[in-house]
Amino acid sequence: MLVLVGSANPVKVNAVRDSFSRYFEGVEVKGYATASKVPDQPFGEETFTGAKNRVLGLLEVNSRENLNADYFVGIEGGVLSYFSRWFGFGVMCIMDKNGKTGFGTSPHFELPQVVMEELHNGKELGIVMDELTGKMNTKYHNGAIGFFTNGVMDRKDLYVHGMTVALAPFLHRELFFSQE
Repeated sequence: MLVLVGSANPVKVNAVRDSFSRYFEGVEVKGYATASKVPDQPFGEETFTGAKNRVLGLLEVNSRENLNADYFVGIEGGVLSYFSRWFGFGVMCIMDKNGKTGFGTSPHFELPQVVMEELHNGKELGIVMDELTGKMNTKYHNGAIGFFTNGVMDRKDLYVHGMTVALAPFLHRELFFSQE
């Protein structure tokens, strides 16, 4: 089974590999950088749109390179507001080779006001976390969630949970896709 991921970020690729391997055998995962076509720091529903746009970009890669992939996955990190608080989260969009689509989200984690001020000023969360921690490329490693949980959960863990719930429609096709 070939699964394409709309990112070259090893955190996202490995999260997809881990999630799909829980349910399927012989999983091969390849990452390709695809455009989200949303701002670098998506807010709210832009995050869902970005994840789906990454999948649509993968369909072009699949066709152009004649890969015959079975699944296409887009992952987009974003922020949203609930209960007058801001949360970071990831959106996972999965499409199979027949065009059936499912979505999932990672756990949501609260972000402090100091971080949100920077995001509202146009910075991406990864850049803000690099500045806050004094480390480079945190989004390729533990990410914001790794910092805020003192390393108990990292970005890959966050995305594995989101991928697991995004796979639910494909594990119960008769319930999710029978009406289409």
